[in-house]
Amino acid sequence: MDYQRIIAAVDLDTESERVLARAKWLAGFTGAKLRVLHVVEYVPVEPMGEALLPAVNIERELVAGARNRLAELTAAAGLPDVEQEVIAGTIKADLLRAVQDWPADLLVIGSRERHGLALIVNLTEDAVLHAAACDVLAVRLSD
Repeated sequence: MDYQRIIAAVDLDTESERVLARAKWLAGFTGAKLRVLHVVEYVPVEPMGEALLPAVNIERELVAGARNRLAELTAAAGLPDVEQEVIAGTIKADLLRAVQDWPADLLVIGSRERHGLALIVNLTEDAVLHAAACDVLAVRLSD
């Protein structure tokens, strides 16, 4: 069965172009709808105090900046009209929620090889791979 709905999750760095290119090709090949998603993960230093209002403003600025960067990336990838979404939250939980809410049958993410302590500390890709309710394509990125 061909894919009908594909989500490309990008972290907005320069290698996000590789993730977008792979997702674009797959969407074109299968005729699937494509959505590009970025999760802004911002944790305020002092969430319950006088600093709450500035933290909310900083989060809004981060989301606005991410929307601009995402628009630039999708335009450069030849996807100016693709559906784009920026969510403020936690990467793992919001990727999994997006896959269920849309609902997608393929999630395309970037993956970097981990060494040493990073194998233990950063398991986002593995957690998403095992918890997603759809297929997951991990596009290998450079270290």
